Amino acid sequence: MRLPRTLCVALVLLGMIPGAFASAYNAHPKLVVVIVIDQFRGDYLERYRDQFSEGGFRVFLDRGAYFTDCNYDYANTRTAPGHATLFTGSYTSGHGIVANEWWDPLKKKRVTSVEDDATKLVGVDVKPAQAELGRGTPGASPHNLLSDTLGDELKLATGGKARVFAVSLKDRAAVLPAGFSGDAAYWIDPKSGSWITSTYYRADLPEWVRNFNGSHRTEKFLNREWKDSDGNTLGSTAPRNGKDGAPAGFYEVVGSTPFANEYQLEFAKELVLYEKLGAGAATDLLVVSLSANDILGHQVGPDSPQMHSMALELDRSLAEFFNFLGHQVGMANVWMALSADHGVAPLPEFAKTLRLPAANLDGKVLREQINSLLSKKYAKKGDYLLDLDYPLAWLNEDAFSGHKESDAEADAGEAMKQAGLAGYFTKAQLARGETPATEVGRRYAHSYSPEGGWYVIGIPTPFQVGTAKGTDHASPFSYDTHVPLAFYGLAFQPGIYRTHAEPVDLAVTLASLLGINAPAQATGRVLTEALQPPRRSATVPATPLSLAPATPPAGGTQ
Repeated sequence: MRLPRTLCVALVLLGMIPGAFASAYNAHPKLVVVIVIDQFRGDYLERYRDQFSEGGFRVFLDRGAYFTDCNYDYANTRTAPGHATLFTGSYTSGHGIVANEWWDPLKKKRVTSVEDDATKLVGVDVKPAQAELGRGTPGASPHNLLSDTLGDELKLATGGKARVFAVSLKDRAAVLPAGFSGDAAYWIDPKSGSWITSTYYRADLPEWVRNFNGSHRTEKFLNREWKDSDGNTLGSTAPRNGKDGAPAGFYEVVGSTPFANEYQLEFAKELVLYEKLGAGAATDLLVVSLSANDILGHQVGPDSPQMHSMALELDRSLAEFFNFLGHQVGMANVWMALSADHGVAPLPEFAKTLRLPAANLDGKVLREQINSLLSKKYAKKGDYLLDLDYPLAWLNEDAFSGHKESDAEADAGEAMKQAGLAGYFTKAQLARGETPATEVGRRYAHSYSPEGGWYVIGIPTPFQVGTAKGTDHASPFSYDTHVPLAFYGLAFQPGIYRTHAEPVDLAVTLASLLGINAPAQATGRVLTEALQPPRRSATVPATPLSLAPATPPAGGTQ
């Protein structure tokens, strides 16, 4: 995966090295691959570094530009906002995605961040009764985004010649990275594991996806035992019943095991092959968002043997995927980036053994308590909080009849404080920019969105999570905000960089190197410290030049 030193010197002198005059317009590089690992904390790379193989994460750690201090600068550390942030180069105040789901006051129900009634799912069988009525399951689209994405700018710059695809087990983790103009976003049907999309992208699945689904690839991931390197059994994909008593689907059975990552990367390989990524006249973009870490992490926490094994298994899967890219596209023609959408809090049960003030809070009980406090205040029993996605509360506007939004939200916030939260910011406050000039104030200002009706964002207490069991993320604390950020490719200066970076920098840095505009609402910076120094195209001199080996520029440790 490394070019011989003498060849590097020759290419530099002749101005031929792709990183020297990279441009999306002339397919240098041919392909950009962004790996997003759902719920992959920034400390994992150092924690398991000595156990990683040569060709997996160490490609970024040893041969890439690796930023150790990358943190989200907002409080709503959830999957949908995280993916939107990475690819718009802006926080929620710019891209508008405040949560995975929110309360829709017009529809009187919770809706997802990508749910779109104007579209339908493609690849899912529609029930006969629905078919007769001309209905199908609502599809998904990026219609809630208030900014375009890196992929959109790549499409605009190249007149649509660039190909843009995104893949994930989850719809939001595929749709938001693919942006408005992506060629397709693919995710799985939770029950069957088949790959699906939305009519927003296309009316039917391409033949290669139909063949992939028809070849029963999911079956080889069932009835398997997951064992660690010592032979200890950590999990099983034997069929079982779910919480509702019905047979559990592929997402539930396989999703929290390393086999889910294998399945995703298997699909990504076929996408590269059949869509001929990296073979066009412009740079292509592929986003692979790996979901298994998050599904598992909520159950067992970040410090468990299962999460340790998951990281090592993913390392091996990534090594195989990178090897495939090397053979298919050539690593000299590929740039890669690695990051995550959020981290996760320690499992409270474990944290308490170290005498940390950790706790599991039952969101349902907490919501009832807040409603009770508001019922006393208004001397009228009511369902004032329709939903609580701790620490974010969605208000019932009808229950606050006769009260202004700002007053209703402030009253709800005070009730949340009485129920144990450390503080709060109302939507009305955030909309007016009324946050203190502090680190915390800035993070909550960045979390504002005009979507979702009336709401209050609570400030949680460190190490307290809003689930009765397991653990969670959705706070402004380092265990949720700290994520990896690393780049690999000829345009990057290998090294460990300890300068501060943020996930908003990923899209801006890649856009600058590709010679295209950054996304419309982007606020990130170009990470110039990690870029190869500018090179001038050399005119071949009349006398021969010596191509003796030279010492390449040393990697930065900053």
